[in-house]
Amino acid sequence: MSPSSPEDKTPAREIISEYALDHFEYFRTPSGTAYALRKGNPIARPLRSQGSTGSHRQELMLDMYNEGMGIFSGTAMKESLDFIEALTLARDVRDVYIRVGPCKKTEGVTWLDLGRDDGLSVRISTEDWVVRKPAYDEMIWRRTQLTGELPMPEVGQHMKGIDRLWELCNFVDAGSSTLALVWLLACLDPGVPVPAAFLTGPMGAGKSTAGRMLTRVIEGMSADLRTPPRGEEQLTVVASAGWVMPLDNLSHLGAEMSDAYARVVTGSEDLKRQLFSDGDVVRLAVRRPVLITGIDVGVIRSDLGERLLLLKLERPKNRRSERDLWTEYAQALPSILGSLLDLVVTVRKQETEVPADLRMADFGQLCLQLDKAHSLGAMLAYRASIDDITDDVIEGDNLAQLVLRYAASEVMEQAGGEMKMSSTEWLAVLNRFAFSDFQTPPKGWPTTGKVLSDRLKRLQPTLAARGVKIESGRRSRHEDPNRSRYIEISRMAAASIPEQPRPASEQAEFPAAAS
Repeated sequence: MSPSSPEDKTPAREIISEYALDHFEYFRTPSGTAYALRKGNPIARPLRSQGSTGSHRQELMLDMYNEGMGIFSGTAMKESLDFIEALTLARDVRDVYIRVGPCKKTEGVTWLDLGRDDGLSVRISTEDWVVRKPAYDEMIWRRTQLTGELPMPEVGQHMKGIDRLWELCNFVDAGSSTLALVWLLACLDPGVPVPAAFLTGPMGAGKSTAGRMLTRVIEGMSADLRTPPRGEEQLTVVASAGWVMPLDNLSHLGAEMSDAYARVVTGSEDLKRQLFSDGDVVRLAVRRPVLITGIDVGVIRSDLGERLLLLKLERPKNRRSERDLWTEYAQALPSILGSLLDLVVTVRKQETEVPADLRMADFGQLCLQLDKAHSLGAMLAYRASIDDITDDVIEGDNLAQLVLRYAASEVMEQAGGEMKMSSTEWLAVLNRFAFSDFQTPPKGWPTTGKVLSDRLKRLQPTLAARGVKIESGRRSRHEDPNRSRYIEISRMAAASIPEQPRPASEQAEFPAAAS
């Protein structure tokens, strides 16, 4: 028999492709990214990634080498993966998730990724929680460099772990600690937009420490606070790299970044040009739990204000060393996580109404569910937080202050509590009301009717919380043949003003003002 010719040998690209299709599942995400999933393991790797977390190319090369198949050339590997990527065009379209995601097989069930190499995760339902590997049709995880490992949660903890967590934090009152608990519960539900937790307090109150503790309950001991991103593009990239986005010592928020943070809280999508491409784009769709620490972030715009959760801290009476504190926290974390999972199961069983007057209605409902299960005053604390932030928004907005003053003026009283004019007319009226011949409008004051109209639309919920209603529309042809647009400012009836009670611990009696 003559020796075999080179043409009789199976091309390396075919050997690689055959091995890959036998050992991995391949699919695309709705955004078009191709992924590989080792059969029997829920952790997917992108075909094209060259990051430090490892690409499928690296994974495949290592597997074939370990099985004694040798080392293949880069050309053969590229040709094989190009072919497999093309195959994914006709295969399943599947979602991949970071840390938390909804079960694709069973409605109402969610999963928590423990960040382990073996893929063990927590299945959470309204009946119980259990640790196991999710099947291919239940959950697929995506890992990044920020995906840390969580400890195995302890069973049967009830509220023991939560109590240990509060002992380690310096929250000023039960209202703040309860809201922090609701925030953690919301972080485990991918269907609930989570208000950005704003940890604030005086210097030395342990804001960064508390922020790390809350973050590490969800992201593991390797998680840490991050430097605030400098622009919107960097914010989207940072947010998409992990589940919780914890930012330390935020001291200033410009208008554009304030709006960008608000979009991350409730969901946004950004498009970027794909590297080494002129026409292709990459979609980055993000909605993430955000945690911010800081003494003061400056002026808070109303859109972000509605999406903030105020968590107040105080200086501890007795200082502890960092080593002792984090040693105790690490020892308590399995119990803390077990308690949180026990509480999630209990809370999800509760049936409550959705508070329709709240912007973050899903989070409000979660507060009601926790109150029904444990009567911790979560909804009362949440409304008090909203009330405090509303005050901050008004204090930082000259226009909001002026509209409230005008609505309480004798002019509005004589008009029956409501007035309807064009935006240009309103600008002239407010200017005459606010500024004398010796005063000039402050920086940023509306200079046109259009700018005034846009500002008032943004301030609608904030002013409504203080009893002033802003409406806009067009006049009827009977009133004006040209159907011109108008803005109506009116006082709201007391029964229509959203109630913002404070916890009993924060209530105080104030003497009546002198007449």
